[in-house]
Amino acid sequence: MRATAYANAISDGNGERSVKTPLKPSAKTANRLQLKVRKRLGSFTLDASLALPNRGVSALFGVSGSGKTSLLRLIAGLDRPDTGSIQLGERYLVDTARGIFVPPHQRGIGVVFQEARLFPHYRVRGNLTYGMPASARSRFEPIVDLLGIRTLLDRMPGTLSGGEARRVSIGRALLTDPALLLMDEPLTGLDGARKEELLKYIVSLTRELEIPVVYISHDTQEISAIADHLALIDNGAVLASDTLDNVLARIDLTSQLGGFDAVSVLDTRVAWHDHEFALTHLDLGHDQALVVPAMAAAPGSRCRIRVPVRDVALAISAADTTSYRNRLAARIIQVGDLTDNPATVELLLAVGEQHLRARLTRKSYVELGLAEGRSVTALIRCVAFDHHL
Repeated sequence: MRATAYANAISDGNGERSVKTPLKPSAKTANRLQLKVRKRLGSFTLDASLALPNRGVSALFGVSGSGKTSLLRLIAGLDRPDTGSIQLGERYLVDTARGIFVPPHQRGIGVVFQEARLFPHYRVRGNLTYGMPASARSRFEPIVDLLGIRTLLDRMPGTLSGGEARRVSIGRALLTDPALLLMDEPLTGLDGARKEELLKYIVSLTRELEIPVVYISHDTQEISAIADHLALIDNGAVLASDTLDNVLARIDLTSQLGGFDAVSVLDTRVAWHDHEFALTHLDLGHDQALVVPAMAAAPGSRCRIRVPVRDVALAISAADTTSYRNRLAARIIQVGDLTDNPATVELLLAVGEQHLRARLTRKSYVELGLAEGRSVTALIRCVAFDHHL
């Protein structure tokens, strides 16, 4: 992370003045992205206010056309807001009231687009080192190894698969030594296997970075695997911005979070492997455990588990005769309705210090005598899990 930097806004004939602002980032403000912008795009208006953490992955999530990519383009400097400001740490990248606009190449932001956009006449090594400052030279080898692209260094872009090209483009963006990394739906257009492969590389990579990452997607599977913070974008506005767990727990936002396919995320650690039955046992904390299909991960490894809301059943006692392998002690902390499905009830459960959501028919809810505050057993089939390290 850089100790000092300068913002340079140059006059482009629109009355904008040159600005040179010294940076003295503190532990709280260094690289923290804050913005309040408004931009008219035909009949669509982007009107967003957002503050994101200075570490980890912040996901901008929403359906296609919600304004995610338009917001990214403003942050990157590819477009200008009609009004508002964008601040990275203590550095103003845009402030329309003061005539400040830092051009894209001076923002210190790395961008990974939906397409790899590699230089076709350069080999992979040349693409990676293009624009690489001296300060990033020591990071070349670690980034190459982390992205698994060492065997690709002497190849031309035209010989790469879609997933390989995306990995190279990520490496190139990181080797510009950015203060912030923007990723605009980097898995778009990849088939299932290559998408899963690249997602694993991205998850591993983002855990090693010391800079904040803003990741754009409309896919709940991607978001639940990678995000630490989630900003929900809808119709040009920010509906919610909080930790991933807190936003996914919002029953009132179910339709915007995938509706029928809404999920919960549980953070666990690998406890041990049952090789006889090809199962892995996970420690959930608070003397609770989960059993999932076998994972290739060492005991002690952190594992994030994605649980579809529709795959959680409830019981008022922990019966031993059920085929459900996972029985978690839980407490109902919120009950809500879905306006588009009056036959169901949405429940938010506390499982230790984490949240788990469940969806029941209204009839089952009444017959079980459930209510807020009631202790229950959450039942989850072993094969229902989708996990990411």
